[in-house]
Amino acid sequence: MGSVDHEYPLEMNEAESVPQQKHHVEVPTPQPFLKYLKFSLKETFFPDDPLRQFKNKPPSKKFMLAIQYFFPIFQWAPKYTFHFFKADLIAGITIASLAIPQGISYAKLANLPPILGLYSSFIPPLIYAMMGSSRDLAVGTVAVGSLLMGSMLSDEVNPNEDPTLYLHLAFTATLFAGIFQAALGFFRLGLIVDFLSHATIVGFMGGAATVVCLQQLKSILGLVHFTHGADIISVMRSVFTQIHQWRWESSVLGFVFLFFLLITRYFSKKQPRFFWVSAMAPLTSVILGSLLVYFTHAEKHGVEVIGELKKGLNPPSVTKLVFVSPYITTAVKTGIVVGIISLAEGIAVGRSFAMYKNYNTDGNKEMIAIGTMNIIGSFTSCYITTGPFSRSAVNYNAGCKTAASNIIMSIAVMLTLLFLTPLFHYTPLVVLSAIIVSAMLGLIDYQAAIHLWKIDKFDFVVCMSAYIGVVFGSVEIGLVIAVAISVLRVLLFIARPRTFVLGNIPNSGIYRNVEQYPNAKHVPGILILDIDAPIYFANASYLRERITRWIDEEENRIKATGETSLQYVIMNMSGVGNIDTSGISMLEEVKKITERRELQLVLVNPGSEVMKKLNKSKFQNHLGERWIYLTVEEAVGACNFNLRTRTNLKKDESEGWNNV
Repeated sequence: MGSVDHEYPLEMNEAESVPQQKHHVEVPTPQPFLKYLKFSLKETFFPDDPLRQFKNKPPSKKFMLAIQYFFPIFQWAPKYTFHFFKADLIAGITIASLAIPQGISYAKLANLPPILGLYSSFIPPLIYAMMGSSRDLAVGTVAVGSLLMGSMLSDEVNPNEDPTLYLHLAFTATLFAGIFQAALGFFRLGLIVDFLSHATIVGFMGGAATVVCLQQLKSILGLVHFTHGADIISVMRSVFTQIHQWRWESSVLGFVFLFFLLITRYFSKKQPRFFWVSAMAPLTSVILGSLLVYFTHAEKHGVEVIGELKKGLNPPSVTKLVFVSPYITTAVKTGIVVGIISLAEGIAVGRSFAMYKNYNTDGNKEMIAIGTMNIIGSFTSCYITTGPFSRSAVNYNAGCKTAASNIIMSIAVMLTLLFLTPLFHYTPLVVLSAIIVSAMLGLIDYQAAIHLWKIDKFDFVVCMSAYIGVVFGSVEIGLVIAVAISVLRVLLFIARPRTFVLGNIPNSGIYRNVEQYPNAKHVPGILILDIDAPIYFANASYLRERITRWIDEEENRIKATGETSLQYVIMNMSGVGNIDTSGISMLEEVKKITERRELQLVLVNPGSEVMKKLNKSKFQNHLGERWIYLTVEEAVGACNFNLRTRTNLKKDESEGWNNV
């Protein structure tokens, strides 16, 4: 019923009654499959086109560019100035004052010897300074990665009963984390990390920070026996069933230093030029706590201390890696999970500060750099490292100019390892716990969660699912829940794409969603639908049913209002980036449905990929080229022209019968 027997090459402009030329939707020139595949792979894995700088360059220049690509230090070092050195020197010393106490604290969090925190702040920053593309990232151990590694490895080996095997497993997990990270960067598979959405990271980090804070109650309360569980229920049960064993000396010391750290951080936030006050506070706490214990002999009154730390640089650990069953399975699993989390944090932090300073970081290059430093770190008695936000923020605020600040920090840690480790003998563990709690409170970003609630309720659900999963289950459970919900959301976007009814904005040729624009008017006799997603096998059936339902709803609306009966169904395909064979079958079914109802299907602006496949599948011929338009305005104009023509024909026929 929507077809007419005559062709019409022109449309009528209702405002001016002037014919307008129809614009045809072109079918793109066929491309060889290999060329198309090459283009698709390039856009998937090389969106930044890293090879463009090598074009039309002599071999010697290409070699130098390749060296600079993998080792950016050769790019910025020749331009290094004394002005840069002064800024990097101040930044390096400042972050070293933070890295030393944090390194010791986070190693304890991972159930590893405290000295490993210093080892991990010496070698990896040197590697990153040569290979990293961020000027502001300060490399070292992180609380969440330490907690995650400690939690996963403790499920297999008890660190108290077999500390040697546990230590070797930590080195092995770090090796596999580095291999996985470097492989992602080398094969340009950074898109895997993109599945950790912002909402996921906010919830996961907040949950992990809460768990870390709860774990510190052991040292703050001076408890000897404590649960190995990380969930809040196990921790609270362990705390309140041992009230009679709480040590007031340890508690007072812990809360006093925690108050001191929080006050200095608050002051630095209010007065940004005094950032160094907050940065120096952890080291100041360590020094004051050590002096207090030394002069009062608090270690004899229930205040645990670090004890002896070995002097000397990192010993080799290549021979300590574990590759035997069943431990290798645990090492691989731990390495991959911890590696992904560390990458997500390091890349996100690097990108954030690069945005502030208006320069770019290469995500894949960052993965190779972080992976390489963890591989080499596993050979030199280091465990998992990345770029923590707190340390990088201090580095940024201290005015660093290049990655040389990591080299300065590394030298400061080296001097500490060579000469100053005996000074940490009397450092109380409760001070380290206060440092950890202070750092972790900054990761519980409740303002971000409130923002998610205001903007996107589903993102808020993802965030809280991650948080609750970590706090009431485990770090692994929270991560799995958050990623699963994020992936589910992606699948819902694909499987249930949005479709809209479009209406005409009065006195214009613009057509918009009638729900978003209440003044948009339905066009009599025409249903205009907008599809806002690619059409694949996953959503083809849904779209067929949804389009059928739109037609039913439109016909019911017309019956209720008494408007002109429905004659045309226009599908605006501007938002359909691609289509597969299932999608084409869906269009064929919709065409049959409209024909059975004596309606005409009209397509608007199919993209190049869609048009190419419609042409190859012969659907274009079955529908008729005359029913494919470049704009909604042209399609509506043509349909209105047909409707007027049909109305006039019926009127003429009626007058002819009356004359007879």
